[in-house]
Amino acid sequence: MEVTFQVKYSCDLDPEKWSEFVRQNPDGNFFQTPELYETYKQIKNYQPLVIAIENHHGEILALLLAVRIQEFGGLFHSLSSRSIIQGGPLFEDTASGHEAFLLLMREYEKNAKSSALYTEIRNTGDRSHLKETYDKLDYEYKDHLNILVDLKKPKDILLAGLSKSRRRYIRKAKEKGVVIEEISVPDKIPVFYELLKKTYDNAKIPLADISLFSAAFTILYPKNMIKFFLAKHNDEYIGGIMAPMYKGVITEWYISGSREHSKLYPSDAVTWHPIEWGADNGYSTFDFGGAGEPNKEYGVRDFKSQFGGQIVNWGRYVKIHSPYKMRMANHGYEILKKILR
Repeated sequence: MEVTFQVKYSCDLDPEKWSEFVRQNPDGNFFQTPELYETYKQIKNYQPLVIAIENHHGEILALLLAVRIQEFGGLFHSLSSRSIIQGGPLFEDTASGHEAFLLLMREYEKNAKSSALYTEIRNTGDRSHLKETYDKLDYEYKDHLNILVDLKKPKDILLAGLSKSRRRYIRKAKEKGVVIEEISVPDKIPVFYELLKKTYDNAKIPLADISLFSAAFTILYPKNMIKFFLAKHNDEYIGGIMAPMYKGVITEWYISGSREHSKLYPSDAVTWHPIEWGADNGYSTFDFGGAGEPNKEYGVRDFKSQFGGQIVNWGRYVKIHSPYKMRMANHGYEILKKILR
């Protein structure tokens, strides 16, 4: 019997049905939820896109949440627009589900090819079995590492799994009076953002607008889907971390540590805290949210790897929609950043 499919966009999609599909899917994750879609809608220079494929019973068989991010406006917008699909697409592991997945990707291409330089699918699990399918869709596989900490281990085992230097710095931070506070009021979001901005400025990496963090707090925090923690010494805030929580997984999304207070070890303190907190509160995994390409030196990976986690290589799938514009962007992007910062 031939299966009839229906293409649904966000305006026609039942959010409760969407939420249940993500929750029940074995690969379902925070980055494909309707709550994050609502968050993305509030963020400057972010344009989310949701597409779902339903069968004739109205059951979702495949779904993706993508977000188009545009670094610059004006004349340069087409050279700085990329589409990110994090943790997706998701689909039912049946013959109909696989067929719906292919239809989903074809529908997505209609939107992406005219609006983004490239699409990057950031895997939050092992999707190596889809490599042949993505090859046929002209997506290139790229190695990309991540680090996962098993929070089901006893806390003393977790602590013992840290490198000696990380344990020492966490202990020293406590001895020197560094405390961790959870942000529970929106007034502290600008404090968190300013710390983050200094970290990103030092690294010369573009940072999302503050509207991301304000929207995440307003929409996700009341639903217990995110935590913001700040490291404080005396009356001064010196570091912070923003960590989504979904289906037993806590993910490091954004983190900062003040260079001026490096001897207080704020980065160590704010990294260890959600690991410890998650273990105490029944979470299964702390996800470091990425650890770079395996063949490139990456100091952040060196830091993350000292927290006792397992390194995985789930990779990413990338498709360039406009090779000509991509070449222009590769030549001019760094210059444009310097001009427009």
